[in-house]
Amino acid sequence: MQQANGNGKMTNYRWTMVLLLFVATTINYLDRQVLSLTWDEFIKPEFHWNEDHYGTITSIFSIVYAVSMLFAGRFVDWLGTKKGFLWAIGVWSVGACLHALCGVVTEQYVGLSSAAELVQATGDTAVVISTISMYAFIVARIVLAVGEAGNFPAAIKVTAEYFPKKDRAYATSIFNAGASVGALLAPLTIPPLAAVFGWEMSFIIIGALGFIWMGFWVFMYKKPEEHPRVSKEELAYILSDREAEVQPERAAAVETEKISFLKCFNYRQTWAFAFGKFMTDGVWWFFLFWTPSYLSTQFGIKTSEGLGVALIFTLYAITMLSIYGGKLPSIIIKKTGQNPYAARMKAMLIFAFVPLLVLLAQPLGTISPWLPVIMIGLGGAAHQSWSANIFSTVGDMFPKKAIATITGIGGMAGGLGSMFLQKTAGKLFVYAGENNLQFFGFEGKPAGYFIIFCFCAIAYLIGWTVMKSLVPKYAPITDL
Repeated sequence: MQQANGNGKMTNYRWTMVLLLFVATTINYLDRQVLSLTWDEFIKPEFHWNEDHYGTITSIFSIVYAVSMLFAGRFVDWLGTKKGFLWAIGVWSVGACLHALCGVVTEQYVGLSSAAELVQATGDTAVVISTISMYAFIVARIVLAVGEAGNFPAAIKVTAEYFPKKDRAYATSIFNAGASVGALLAPLTIPPLAAVFGWEMSFIIIGALGFIWMGFWVFMYKKPEEHPRVSKEELAYILSDREAEVQPERAAAVETEKISFLKCFNYRQTWAFAFGKFMTDGVWWFFLFWTPSYLSTQFGIKTSEGLGVALIFTLYAITMLSIYGGKLPSIIIKKTGQNPYAARMKAMLIFAFVPLLVLLAQPLGTISPWLPVIMIGLGGAAHQSWSANIFSTVGDMFPKKAIATITGIGGMAGGLGSMFLQKTAGKLFVYAGENNLQFFGFEGKPAGYFIIFCFCAIAYLIGWTVMKSLVPKYAPITDL
């Protein structure tokens, strides 16, 4: 084993790792956002889609992501952090680029030679176009989902490798802010790319960013015990609260131990984490996937217009407040002396109340589109703060060798919750529009959005209550 840098100074290379994780998460969310920012304005007219087509695509993405998360954690634990992360971002970058071929596949199937002919099609031909194109996008989304499922298990594992427990939520909140930054950059880059070069090139250009990141990862990542840029002082700090891993030799031995996958489900801690993810992940993905369409449906605002760009940018700029969410448990620990889990749960309860503001999105939308965007943005910031802390509960409770696996199980649960919410939303919006649904004074699709917003508002309080009931006190796993 290579010895850590012994120059007598405390290095801070762990934050370089956080920066790499931040960039990977940013790319992850950029790739995920290309479809949501192009489907309503560019793709929908070409392929004759409605909300149900889009809801089907996003729900299948969610279920594949969910199942892949179940195995992604095991894959990262088995293959190792470095190779596992490389495979993950490589696969999802290929999947992102594959979206660009969906139009070609559809044209070849129906025997048309251009996008203009697809747009002009009517009757049964239009139905075939919408169906075939939907299936083509589903294939591309499946590849994207399989790859993207590896991001968070690998990133959480890196955080556990490079940070003591007391700092993990803060480190997680920083790299997790990449989700907000990716979503923030998306409206500034994707609609203009689609407008100038076509929606196909927007997928290719954004997808190619992942291949660039892979080059940096190959040369910059090693385990802290082996990294020449990590001093002995920094390594001692990293391992300061891990009694079983004080010696690097012991850390290596623990890393190679195998764990039983099914045994993970014997613990209430696993179910608590999984339920918290199940209730809340879909809310964030709903905000991510549907807000551009919401602005178009509710206010007639396109994402390629200046106002649309400004609104989406503002929404995700507000979610950047989440970077402080990971710091709150550290503040609580410092002031109260509570253990990390108790402080984290207290912080998560605070964050669980903030999404109640989303209940005001539709009523305030009658005044100005800026007001629902602000409410949704605050809900998104609360989610990202919640997310940073719920991920860190895994490191609080489980040994390092199980972290990626447990994270994968929780990710699967979150993906299942998202699948149900995305598919329900798509069908609800079509039904509401066709049947002029009425709900609390709103009619048609706006009524459908209000129903979904009501669920989004209370999901976190439900999730927190069940988590607290399952694991009321700090109870680390010692027999796994």
